[in-house]
Amino acid sequence: MKKTAKKLSFAGIDIYVGLDVHKNNWTVSIYVNDYEHKTFSQNPQPSLLVTYLNKNFPDGNYHIVYEAGYCGFWIYEKFKACGIDCMVVHPADVPTTDKEKRQKNNRVDCRKLARSLSNGDLTPIYVPHRDALEDRCLIRSRRNLVKQQTRFKNRIKAMLTRYGILVPEQFENSRWSGQFINWLEEIEMHRPAGKMALQIDIDELKRYRSQVATADRAIRELSKTDLYKERVHNLLTIPGVGIITAMTLLTEIVDINRFENSDKFAAFIGLIAGEHSSGEEDHVTHTKLTSRCNKYLRSMLIESAWVAARKDPALMLYYHNAIKRMKASKAIIRVTRKLLNRIRFVLKNNKEYVPAVIK
Repeated sequence: MKKTAKKLSFAGIDIYVGLDVHKNNWTVSIYVNDYEHKTFSQNPQPSLLVTYLNKNFPDGNYHIVYEAGYCGFWIYEKFKACGIDCMVVHPADVPTTDKEKRQKNNRVDCRKLARSLSNGDLTPIYVPHRDALEDRCLIRSRRNLVKQQTRFKNRIKAMLTRYGILVPEQFENSRWSGQFINWLEEIEMHRPAGKMALQIDIDELKRYRSQVATADRAIRELSKTDLYKERVHNLLTIPGVGIITAMTLLTEIVDINRFENSDKFAAFIGLIAGEHSSGEEDHVTHTKLTSRCNKYLRSMLIESAWVAARKDPALMLYYHNAIKRMKASKAIIRVTRKLLNRIRFVLKNNKEYVPAVIK
């Protein structure tokens, strides 16, 4: 009598997979029923892991997790396209023992991820769709260009100071204008090497200025598309918010409804204080602003708050009352929170901002 092999089926069984992803190699750890099945290395191809899971755990419920990092979200998108549950987590949110901190390696990291996923200890981060990520990339590139432009401005100013070259009074209020750049190029140094050093910095400055202008035009055109046009218009009615700030907000936030309340929105931006409490007494110590923030938005919104405090009567009054009780640096953070609430209201209700009337 011919025997037939019984087909394995993991239907209804959860298979948890932790990935430690790198450019040239992935380390994979698989947990089944709270036990480690296997930890191994493979080439960085989602299809290889999907094939392995289908072959060894047919019909199982696959759950995959990896840490956010320079690899981006394409791995997440590939697994989702295969119908596999996948999440991306903030590295700092993964529960870690003291031993794991002291003996950190790829195998430890992926086991930690798989175990935490199996225990239900992980909270995924928000993963935007591909279009939003590419739009965000343009805004961030522009920010990097501005930083490089500032770097070469500082280099030029440092060289002028180093050799005692005074800027004419006519340029005191119009530095970095076209005429000022022409004046810089006409400066005579004692040696050709010095002239060349100055000219190199001037040429780099002009190059970055041109690239910033190109990025600004591209961002303005992007803001006029159907995806952003109405929301940008509404945001521009808020004092202190310009096109660059509006587009940075929209591309970094993507969906305002993912924040349940204003506190969670402020936490995402990084406008909340750290907290420390211990012992039996109900004593809570608040520290300075948390270091965990969206670095692209927090500094930009604080700058916007300074403008809003001058242009919005309600915020101006709030700021002047606040500085009677605290330093200006702390008062402006309070104003930024107020500004953030206005931004949230405008985005959630899809309405223009109407300034308050002070009687």
